[in-house]
Amino acid sequence: MNKHLYTILVLGFLLSSVSLVAQSDKQKKLEAKRQQILKEMKQINALLFTKKKEEKSEITLIEDINYKVSVRQNLIRITNEQANLLTREINSNQKEITSLRAQLQELKDDYAAMVVKSYKSKSEQSKVMFLLSSSNFKQAYKRLQYIRQYANYQKEQGESIKAKTKALQELNIQLSKQKEDKQQLIEENRAAKHQLEKELKQREVLMASIKSDMSKYTAQIKKKKQEADRLDREINRLIREAIAASNKKAGKKTSSGKFVLTPEAKKLASNFEANKGKLGWPVSRGVIKAKYGKGRSLTDSSVEVNNPGIKIATTSNAEVKAVFNGEVSEILVIKRGNPAIMLRHGNYLTIYTNLSKIYVKKGDKIKTGQVIGQVFTNRTNGETLLGFRIYKNNQKLNPQYWLSKY
Repeated sequence: MNKHLYTILVLGFLLSSVSLVAQSDKQKKLEAKRQQILKEMKQINALLFTKKKEEKSEITLIEDINYKVSVRQNLIRITNEQANLLTREINSNQKEITSLRAQLQELKDDYAAMVVKSYKSKSEQSKVMFLLSSSNFKQAYKRLQYIRQYANYQKEQGESIKAKTKALQELNIQLSKQKEDKQQLIEENRAAKHQLEKELKQREVLMASIKSDMSKYTAQIKKKKQEADRLDREINRLIREAIAASNKKAGKKTSSGKFVLTPEAKKLASNFEANKGKLGWPVSRGVIKAKYGKGRSLTDSSVEVNNPGIKIATTSNAEVKAVFNGEVSEILVIKRGNPAIMLRHGNYLTIYTNLSKIYVKKGDKIKTGQVIGQVFTNRTNGETLLGFRIYKNNQKLNPQYWLSKY
């Protein structure tokens, strides 16, 4: 085998190795996502399904089950992606093993031919005669160089065979591990699907119970929506007032709905913005039970639900922590509702609703992670839900994009 062909084979091996590394990186990202979902599933079980079912209303229970179903479906999807990627990696490895075996055999055949040729002319006398038979010094020098190059080439071929053999062994080990990983994922997915079937049946039974007396539940849903809308209007009003009061204090009159920022406030807002996706959670333990944005009620599709923030299910009487440095802009006291805290971070606002206790007052300077209150725990159904919102001026933002991965 000439050096040109050898170089091509080495380059081919390197390129295939780069492809395998890229696939491995994707697999690592998928596994990280899967572990995150498994962690979330544990949190859901701990926070939403440790209380006795009879303590919860049918609506609350079906909301919890539906949330659990959606997370489990996501787990199954990610696991399927992993298994499919592993299948592609296994196929790629098998092709690489076949190619390496062919290359190894070619190297061995070539090396064997060299060994035979070398054996036939191995004696030192033959080498000396080969040199002494030169017609001049220049030819003798070239022949000496040839002998050295040939010896080096033999050594390179031997090293190449060792390297190819080692690579083949490593690929075989990797292939065996991939097959084990794939089998484990398949078994875990089978168990997840079995659990999903149980939860879907449970949801079906609950839905049937609710539909038998839909008018009662529709009234409850609409009442909850009215309360949420009232809270939303109150918060929007307070934000408008906070912007107007702040701008008036700064000697500016504007109806743009935006804070006029001092240099200090600009720096704070910039720091807050730089931490998008890295903000700490407002509670030590929690799962996002209600996501940001518009949707339909699970029990009555005629009722539209619009969440201006997220609702985090947490432990009983959980402490609430500020997600970033700021100042208490307002303490919201709501009729027929639980109090809330609004913190200002330059032209950003974070709002913490459904509290039972308040540990701060308007105007207080707050540090990241400082405990500012306690979440209200509903004694009737055992639910502890923190409402959490983020605004830029008077514009709602999706808090999930701002909080770190839990």
